[in-house]
Amino acid sequence: MIGQARRSFVLIAIALVVVGGCALYYVATEFSHTQSNQRSVVAAESGTALASLSFSFLDRARALPELSFIDGDGRTRTLADFKGSPVLLNIWATWCVPCRKEMPSLDRLQAELGGSHLVVVPLSIDRQGLSVVKAFYAELGLQSLGIFLDQSGGSASKVNAVGLPTTLFIDPSGREIGRKIGPAEWDSPETVALVRERLKLGSSAKMDDQ
Repeated sequence: MIGQARRSFVLIAIALVVVGGCALYYVATEFSHTQSNQRSVVAAESGTALASLSFSFLDRARALPELSFIDGDGRTRTLADFKGSPVLLNIWATWCVPCRKEMPSLDRLQAELGGSHLVVVPLSIDRQGLSVVKAFYAELGLQSLGIFLDQSGGSASKVNAVGLPTTLFIDPSGREIGRKIGPAEWDSPETVALVRERLKLGSSAKMDDQ
């Protein structure tokens, strides 16, 4: 009887160990699976966010609507005024934090590539007028960029800017060839090389005005 009881006890103990081990394996597996799924979701979300900020270029240049705005002296200007030169049209506003961060790099890009006839057109959509934009330029020490303002904000919708900043690559004929949604380090070597390539600028950092 005692031997039988011991055998039963041993069998029960073994069964408990097996069941417990299976339970622990299941919990560990589920935890690992859940963590893996969470990492996948985070990675996917990060990838989507990065994709939304990437440069994109068109297979075929696209005509743009006529845009009307004023310059820093209050004179009426249009996008057509810049035909004949490659243009980076940057839609921005002083209250836009990413815009504030990237504007100095746009200023440096204009300083570096302006001699190759590139024109950076930073088009503010501030409703408070030129005084706000001029104060912003003075605060950040921007010297190479011109001041342009569309106080109505209509230019953003006309070019289908889905967020600020949005920058359009425009060929000398005035057609869009690509765009960048979100901020960029415009004076980084990689971005400068991309701007040169896409807008067909000269290879030298500076070129004499013609």
